[in-house]
Amino acid sequence: QLVESGGGSVQAGGSLTLSCEASGNTYSTYCMAWYRQAPGKEREGVAALYVGERGTRYADSVKGRFTIYGDVARNTVYLQMNSLKPEDTGMYYCARKSYAGMWSDPTQFPFWAQGTQVTVS
Repeated sequence: QLVESGGGSVQAGGSLTLSCEASGNTYSTYCMAWYRQAPGKEREGVAALYVGERGTRYADSVKGRFTIYGDVARNTVYLQMNSLKPEDTGMYYCARKSYAGMWSDPTQFPFWAQGTQVTVS
């Protein structure tokens, strides 16, 4: 089970931090990621954090503004979002997987949180 928190409404240029924690049968997590989905659009990868020294990945649209951090081995991940823009509006989802593969492909992730709304006006 993945539980998120931290969404909300903010003005353009503002900041929000999302949190996600996994519980239950969470052994061998390899990657945790954040996705988002705007109305009428496909779900897109925003950022990913890998276990150990495998680092992070970001979508080009958020590089330099968003930071993903946490402890994949402990199934906890955060998304610090700065300089928010109206186009960042959407439902944000935390996801987890236990194997390698494209971080930006949502079909690679079998476990998903319920989603938290982020609205930038």
